[in-house]
Amino acid sequence: FSQPARVMAEAAILSALQAGPIANSLDFSKDKELDHLAVVGALKSLGADNYVTMTADDHEGWKLTDDGHEAVAKGSPEAVVYGLVSEGGSTKADIEQLAGAMAKVGLSQCMAAKWLRIDKDQGGKIFREAGSISDAVQAQLKGITSGELPAKADIEKLKKRKMVVAANYKTYKVEKGAAYAPTRTKAAADITLEMIQDGSWKTQAFKPYNFAALGADPAAGRLHPLLKVRAQFREIFLEMGFEEMPTSRFVETSFWNFDALFQPQAHPARDMQDTFFIKDPAQTLKIPAEYMAKVKATHETGNCAVGGPQDPNPVPIASLGYRNSWSVAETEKNLLRTHTTAISAQMLYKLAQAPVFEPKKYFSIDRVFRNETLDATHLAEFHQLEGMVVDRNLSLGDLMGTIEAFFLKLGMTDIRFKPTYNPYTEPSMEIFHWHKGLNKYVEIGNSGMFRPEMLRPMGFPEDVSCIAWGLSLERPTMILYGIDNIRDLFGHKVDLSMIKTNPICRLVK
Repeated sequence: FSQPARVMAEAAILSALQAGPIANSLDFSKDKELDHLAVVGALKSLGADNYVTMTADDHEGWKLTDDGHEAVAKGSPEAVVYGLVSEGGSTKADIEQLAGAMAKVGLSQCMAAKWLRIDKDQGGKIFREAGSISDAVQAQLKGITSGELPAKADIEKLKKRKMVVAANYKTYKVEKGAAYAPTRTKAAADITLEMIQDGSWKTQAFKPYNFAALGADPAAGRLHPLLKVRAQFREIFLEMGFEEMPTSRFVETSFWNFDALFQPQAHPARDMQDTFFIKDPAQTLKIPAEYMAKVKATHETGNCAVGGPQDPNPVPIASLGYRNSWSVAETEKNLLRTHTTAISAQMLYKLAQAPVFEPKKYFSIDRVFRNETLDATHLAEFHQLEGMVVDRNLSLGDLMGTIEAFFLKLGMTDIRFKPTYNPYTEPSMEIFHWHKGLNKYVEIGNSGMFRPEMLRPMGFPEDVSCIAWGLSLERPTMILYGIDNIRDLFGHKVDLSMIKTNPICRLVK
């Protein structure tokens, strides 16, 4: 209904109430020739400002279906079929051709009412049995459209024949409200400059403020939970004095991803089943030749030409290496990095080339890729968070203490370590934390001390150690947000409403 219709309804209601209550809003609408919906809308608006009070009254109602409207216009199916039967009789085929879809129902109803008969002696020809008929169904349907309901039994029959459907409705008894006036004065929402200037604000009625109302939803993007947790992790690293490493490229070489970390070329992680190799360009030409020769010697024999600007009097590594042949073609392969430790290796190599050793603390948070089987806690791509400290004479105790201090800033105190094997760290430990949703300890990271076979070929002195740890960003986020399945957090199945409604991440420190 239009706004003018509601304004007309408001005026008619307020005028009528001067003479007394309105007993039935529907009867009132018909009497005043107004749309009942417009009247109801006006009543609700007036009721909100206490001009009127309303008492609802529920009524049983029915409305015609398409079949019902057709019966009103043309007659019921049985009346139509009866009219098609000629004085000399008609065949069933003739009736079906003339009556179309209503022939079957019409014939059935005519036979039940004994309006027609079938003469088997004349080949099943159909003749009129009743001399005249009265179309009660059409009359009942017309009565419904005018507000006169037939008997309940007849309504049920019409409903069963799908000619009517229930359409219950409400009417309202209307009386004067506490703020009733013959003419409505709209309450203002805000005070205006004009009101202040002319003094009308002193007598103007104002709408009460609804302090519980929600504000308009801003049409803006939302931060994914991973981004929120990432920002908190980054802040913690910076507070602890760490420097962020540049991790802006996903494609790395096998040399930095595996070989520089003293990971053997025959290691299962380097198979196609675990790593995504790049098809084009398949190989790189940018590997420091002198350093690659040292890495090759370390893998094959354990002995290499150690030393550098920071190690003028080098001591042999005293390693046996892997005692196998080392392929340059294998180390030149390009791949999607399987860990950000590939960047850590390059940062350490760069640090080792400086004239004087300087202790450093580095961190990175970025995406890595692994050809893994997808399940509730594993994806083929995820975000790795990595921290490392390089200094003289570091120990396993330094590693455990640094990790515990790091997680304490996250409010995570129930941390456990389990010995494990890594090709490029010794000793090595897995990091676990209790997940309340899964009701078990969940691995959240890996850690260890980089081996001399990794650090010495870079040029570090013998007493320089490097402690490091890495963990996925997804699993701590799952713990913090109570998410049980990683696919509900990251990937194409994520519920976008979760992105809009997830709470602010403010980690306990």
